Amino acid sequence: MKHKLILIGCGGMAKNHASRFESLEDCMEVAAVVDIDLGKAQAVSDLLPNHPPAFTDYHEALEYGDLVLQVLPHHLHAQVTIDCLNAGKHVLAEKPLANTKAECLAMMEAAKRNNRVLMTAYCMRFHPALLEMKRLIQEKVYGECFQLSIWTEQLTIKEDAPWIHDRKLLGGGQLFSHGCHYIDLMLWMMGKPIRGTHSGTNLCTPWMDREGTSNVCLEFENGALGYHFGTWGARGTRMGYSFHAHCEKGLIDYKLQENKLLLRGNIAEHVPGTPEDCKEYVLMDFTNSPTKHTAAEMRHFIECVENNTTPETSPEQSLAGLEVIWELYAAEDEHRMADFSNINMDSFIGK
Repeated sequence: MKHKLILIGCGGMAKNHASRFESLEDCMEVAAVVDIDLGKAQAVSDLLPNHPPAFTDYHEALEYGDLVLQVLPHHLHAQVTIDCLNAGKHVLAEKPLANTKAECLAMMEAAKRNNRVLMTAYCMRFHPALLEMKRLIQEKVYGECFQLSIWTEQLTIKEDAPWIHDRKLLGGGQLFSHGCHYIDLMLWMMGKPIRGTHSGTNLCTPWMDREGTSNVCLEFENGALGYHFGTWGARGTRMGYSFHAHCEKGLIDYKLQENKLLLRGNIAEHVPGTPEDCKEYVLMDFTNSPTKHTAAEMRHFIECVENNTTPETSPEQSLAGLEVIWELYAAEDEHRMADFSNINMDSFIGK
């Protein structure tokens, strides 16, 4: 059986999402595309081999499929997702799940009431290098991880999407919109945080109403630390998208642009057969990997629908990560340390 997908939202991200569908032809096809700008919807339809019908009103498209990929501005996530769930559709909702806790809970309640799958599109969780990094950390292959650091440096000025500059529509700033990926990754890899700090600025990103550059420091329950630096103001970059896990026996290092998972340190001590002076060892090379992590994410969503199972990126986990961000924002505004003791992290146990 092939599932029929309705794509709601056809901006730049939707075009990126469309690139994933080719490898999923065995289990799904796009049956309808929707955007308030019919030209954008038609442009995405033209990218797809079956040229599905284009609509400006998502209500009119719902009869065409059983699955929804919702790729909309943040302030529209909740109502559109709830409408789709109430119409009996399973929904893969773009991150962040919603702009408020009340909206997230309403979406979760609609999914439960209608017995539909609701999944958050945290695609980085399905990247093979990060899956392997998580395994190495949690199995302590190179000893205890005492510091996980993530950098994301890019230039993001959305002149054609001014909502992304407005904290009320975006839900916050760079940390909430993009950093939510990496807060989610840190919780997934490292477990429960107990306290932390956030410093943000819109210096040199004046188009942002809240922060365009963000620094997060977290302390986890076991004493390990986490750091995330994200900016939408990078006119140049050295780190790009980089992930470092400092462990007792070496540094696990992954840079997205190079797509190789490395071990750095005294390699000969724990990789038999390597020269004594070897300081860098390729653990895995993903440069020729045929699978997109966004395609793996979509396939997982479909498997959850078919098996009636809970997604790896469940709305409960998504809400917990957003609550960490909201507490970081509140602590920053109140000039205090963020306290995460009241956030329910049970959904991350065993992940």
